[in-house]
Amino acid sequence: MAGQDQSQTLGFSVLLVCDKLHEPTALGRAARALLADLKNHDVTATTSLSAADAGDEIEANPHLQAIILDWDLHQDPGHAHAQALLTSIRARNAKVPVFLLAERNDAAHVPAKVMSEADGFIWLLEDSMEFISNRVLAAVRRYRQQLLPPMFGALTRFADEAEYSWHTPGHTGGSAFLRSPAGRMFYDYFGEKLLRADLSISVAELGSLLDHTGPIGAAERYAAHVFGSDRSYFVTNGTSTANRVVMTANVARGEIVLADRNAHKSIEHGLALTGARPAYLLPYRNHLGMIGPIPPASLTKEAIAHNLATSRLTAGGGGKPALAIVTNSTYDGLCYNAARVEELLGASVDKILFDEAWFGHARFNTLYQNHYAMRGPAAETDRTGPSVFATQSTHKLLAALSQASMVHLRERRAKIEHVRFNESLMMHASTSPNYAIIASTDISSAMMDGAGGQLLTCEAIAEAVSFRQTMARLQAEFAEQDDWFFGVWQPDMVRDAAGEVPFIDAPAEMLVENQACWALEPSASWHGFTGLEPGYCMLDPIKVTLTTPGMARSGRLEDTGIPAPLLNHYLAEHGITPEKTANFSILFLFSIGVTKGKWGSLVNALLDFKRDYDSNTPLARALPQLCATHPAAYGAMGLKDLGTTMFSAMKLTAYPERLQEAYNFLPTPEMIPAEAHDRLIRGEGGMARLDGLAGGVAATAIVPYPPGIPLLMPGENFGPADGPVLRYLTALEDFDKRFPGFGHDTHGVEPGESGYQALRY
Repeated sequence: MAGQDQSQTLGFSVLLVCDKLHEPTALGRAARALLADLKNHDVTATTSLSAADAGDEIEANPHLQAIILDWDLHQDPGHAHAQALLTSIRARNAKVPVFLLAERNDAAHVPAKVMSEADGFIWLLEDSMEFISNRVLAAVRRYRQQLLPPMFGALTRFADEAEYSWHTPGHTGGSAFLRSPAGRMFYDYFGEKLLRADLSISVAELGSLLDHTGPIGAAERYAAHVFGSDRSYFVTNGTSTANRVVMTANVARGEIVLADRNAHKSIEHGLALTGARPAYLLPYRNHLGMIGPIPPASLTKEAIAHNLATSRLTAGGGGKPALAIVTNSTYDGLCYNAARVEELLGASVDKILFDEAWFGHARFNTLYQNHYAMRGPAAETDRTGPSVFATQSTHKLLAALSQASMVHLRERRAKIEHVRFNESLMMHASTSPNYAIIASTDISSAMMDGAGGQLLTCEAIAEAVSFRQTMARLQAEFAEQDDWFFGVWQPDMVRDAAGEVPFIDAPAEMLVENQACWALEPSASWHGFTGLEPGYCMLDPIKVTLTTPGMARSGRLEDTGIPAPLLNHYLAEHGITPEKTANFSILFLFSIGVTKGKWGSLVNALLDFKRDYDSNTPLARALPQLCATHPAAYGAMGLKDLGTTMFSAMKLTAYPERLQEAYNFLPTPEMIPAEAHDRLIRGEGGMARLDGLAGGVAATAIVPYPPGIPLLMPGENFGPADGPVLRYLTALEDFDKRFPGFGHDTHGVEPGESGYQALRY
């Protein structure tokens, strides 16, 4: 295929919408002749005989590359059907070629709006089929060239040249795998195109990720346009690396950093790398253990000054903080009004990093207005506030390969020189980046550009809303029978023009479009957070948290309950993997890949669990894998037996409440994270059981999963034996011993024969 254009190698797909296709008329015969001629040009031609069917086909098949639409569809003299379909097409895709089938004398009467939305006319009874087909094919080729973003287009052209490779990687386009039986299996599984696209930095035609030249540099500039930044940088090692890049680019040793305590461990790594002195911003937790937003009162100039003056690590001075770090959105989908956060923090810092690993989709839907870092257009022209970074995991809720991430920058009063910033990026980036990851990041930009971004995010939100309301209706139906079912963490009531209405009864379109429906209003009891301002924080509807019975809004355990880890095991046996499982909640992500069939299966599995739980189905049938692995512990039990026993143990050990207590206070820092890391590398300290940690200093972070947020940072004191940290770890250890297979993952704590241990100084 050397030199062959991509539009010729990936296949054409055209939709013909004409209700006269099967009629014994001149127009019907001409339409059939056009269809045959398109097929002779190797075009996959799909037909629709009605506007409704065409609408369904267009929604189901985004790969359509041209649409031929009968202007006189359904013989409607007002052309309402054709106009409505054309409007619907343009709402989904502003670029796909659309031709109108018409007679020449009709063209003079076509409205200007329709003329501007269509790409041309086809005169079936006057032009030859070959001429018409070539017009369509030419339009498709132009369209496909527009679709290919800079880097992906260059990569596919180069890989399809099939040249011999004399550079790394050593598999040379996959040929090395063909020399081994195991290698051949690998080659056959992943395919030639992926392996030919796995190239080396030696390929100058593709540019460089490290000096931002060529097609890769063009792809980053394209991403900046799409995501609304001054500059964007691709990162192929995930947002963990992106966070470290931003921190090492902006913080020198000994400088102060304002750090959200609800931070990913990459922020801890950044503190260790930079030698920064952290002053922590503490968010609250609610009754379900979710970490909420930092209260606005903690971000004022006065509050920050008090924080710096009283923290043991910053009380000695050190000038203005070099950087502030805020997690937006949180793991559970809580999103700040970023404009308000910038206003508050701007009095204390000149640079803010918003860790938006889970929020790359926000810019593309008006529902999230003002709640993300690279918002616009007013923010794009305002250069008076702090400079802002956003790090986003393009692979999490957009469509990209794992490890794909971006750093976006909006430069305001603090100047961020590219040359200096790029030195930090090169410190962390590989000199052998994966080109497929880079290409998927480029494609993600193209998917979200223009109408596509709004369409894809609206569909994801609509699916999440539909699932939420379905679950709410089911819960209400069971409640009428004085029976239990799963809940959803969401507002009880929402407000429309007529006043408040129950969430379950709200029009779906209102929930999809109205940001106020998702606001954490200070007076509302459902969210469980205090100290908020109106409009300060919203819940992202595509992050759906199901709740299991057992935890009251007061934060106290009820008399009966069903631990969520039990449900998680059941769902796993049914091939369903949630994003996060806590004590009484399970998080599901409604990304742009979720479909009705997918969440319908989840509803069915939840109903199956209720049936098996209520009937106390033997674990040998309900949880066969767990039962087979631990027959002595569970062989004689039913599903409800196990749930009741687990819940009783939760009440006895009180570890859910202990977790709340442990997260709602700041431990005493004895040294900065960098010093704790230095001592770790020098081999200082030693492992100790929980009863030997009192008064010691944590050598590594103690991070319970979930939620994956540090409970202790390196260099902080474990506190007394009866203090919040050790009391929680002791309760957790007791629970884990009772229930094999349900053990908790706590980074920094090692299970041993004699019990939990951690490294201390």
